[in-house]
Amino acid sequence: MTGTLLWAVIVITLALVFYTIAVWSGKVAGRLKSWHVTLFWMGLACDLVGTILMAVLAGGLSYGVHTASGIVAILLMLGQAIWATQIMRRGDEAARRDFPNRAIGVWVIWMIAFVSGAMVGMAK
Repeated sequence: MTGTLLWAVIVITLALVFYTIAVWSGKVAGRLKSWHVTLFWMGLACDLVGTILMAVLAGGLSYGVHTASGIVAILLMLGQAIWATQIMRRGDEAARRDFPNRAIGVWVIWMIAFVSGAMVGMAK
């Protein structure tokens, strides 16, 4: 395993950890908290860095289910992080209670991209 690949795997795994904790701790708490928002942004940053490293290693983006689901997942994560930030800035309590339920759907889409990437990587 090359150094770049190792870093890519570590950073993508950190994205999984940050994002999963943000989504599921919000669900357990029953409301969005400020530290969840921080973890959403950290997960997104790690996902972007890991994705860039993986694309560099692969010689660019390929076209397929993994690439399509990955792009959709990153865009949804970005939208979700922005939305969560706005909810906290507005202090909208109803939205803070509703957000965790909606976050799970985006997490599922992200997990499809994560698992398909692992499968593609193991197949090589």
